[in-house]
Amino acid sequence: MPAERLLPSTEAEDLLKLTREIARDELAPIAAEHEEAGRFPREQFRLLGRSGLLGLPYPERWGGAALPYEVYLQVLEEIATAWMSVGVGLSVHTMSCYALAGHGTDEQRDRFLPDMLGGDLLGAYALSESHAGSDAAALSTRATRDGDDYVVNGTKAWITHGGAADFYTTMVRTADTGAKGISCLLVPAGTPGLSAAPPERKMGLTGSTTAQMRFEGARVAADRLLGAEGEGLRIALTSLNSGRLGIAACAVGLAQAALDEAVAYAKGRRQFGRAIIDFQGMEFLLADMAAAVESARATYLEAARRRDRGLPFVRQASIAKLVATDAAMKVTTDAVQVLGGAGFTRDFPVERYMREAKVPQIFEGTNQIQRVVIARELKSA
Repeated sequence: MPAERLLPSTEAEDLLKLTREIARDELAPIAAEHEEAGRFPREQFRLLGRSGLLGLPYPERWGGAALPYEVYLQVLEEIATAWMSVGVGLSVHTMSCYALAGHGTDEQRDRFLPDMLGGDLLGAYALSESHAGSDAAALSTRATRDGDDYVVNGTKAWITHGGAADFYTTMVRTADTGAKGISCLLVPAGTPGLSAAPPERKMGLTGSTTAQMRFEGARVAADRLLGAEGEGLRIALTSLNSGRLGIAACAVGLAQAALDEAVAYAKGRRQFGRAIIDFQGMEFLLADMAAAVESARATYLEAARRRDRGLPFVRQASIAKLVATDAAMKVTTDAVQVLGGAGFTRDFPVERYMREAKVPQIFEGTNQIQRVVIARELKSA
């Protein structure tokens, strides 16, 4: 039951058709197996790169498609509907490219961005630390200038694609001046002194590796500094504003998958001589699930359209992330209820969807932090 979409152009319609074909034929059939085995889908990211889906919102000069966020996010939603780990990975990769695309020099963009957008290089976004999650300005990973290099020491935590990425957009401390002492480095995976800890053992998104990244005297060329020293936190927070829209779209995709599974099951399951979808209690439950999915989709699209028009969208992005991820948690939980005992088994995907729905309420800023952002924006209006 594909989502009904009002797209801005025939080119966008063709792109969504291509995305649905890839999602149906290349992603959905192997998602459960990969998640069960905890196998990272690197080849699938290469496929997305060859198909032109890894650089949709970025300029054509460097291999992107220069498409509006309104379109990119709907592509992302379709991918997440088929396989949440790949959807989240695409969102993280897009966010990892933002610092270079938005704040790098043309020489840096010419050097790195084509391979990043083409799928040859997969990205990770390294901001969080064990003591600096919601309080990003408290990070302590330090980069000290030494000739033509920065020497980096510290540990980054909860890094999506940690140990599997080809580059890490990394926020480091270059001065002891609080939030103004943070800078951004584009760190290649093969840097001596950079290593990954064993992957975290997670309740969901098990096909997407998450790990600490350790910097032990890692030397990073100074020409990999993005923006000026001291601009790192501003770059990071700006990246997160758009990244929150990516997570909102992924959450809607996951909720759509759960709704589709619940409707199909309710049509086929019979009790007391009729399909359970014909009982009013089930009708109301499914109707509420559909309302949650469609309202969350409308919320992230409204924020995306504001972004595309150059309007302020910080508040709307936080609202979209909050609404969509809370909706995904409820819809996936209700899908398990629709399937009853079957929903609690691994014979059906809804138990996996329910496990996967939890972490979007946490990453790219917890939903409690989103409420802080929303309230702050209201106070300053």
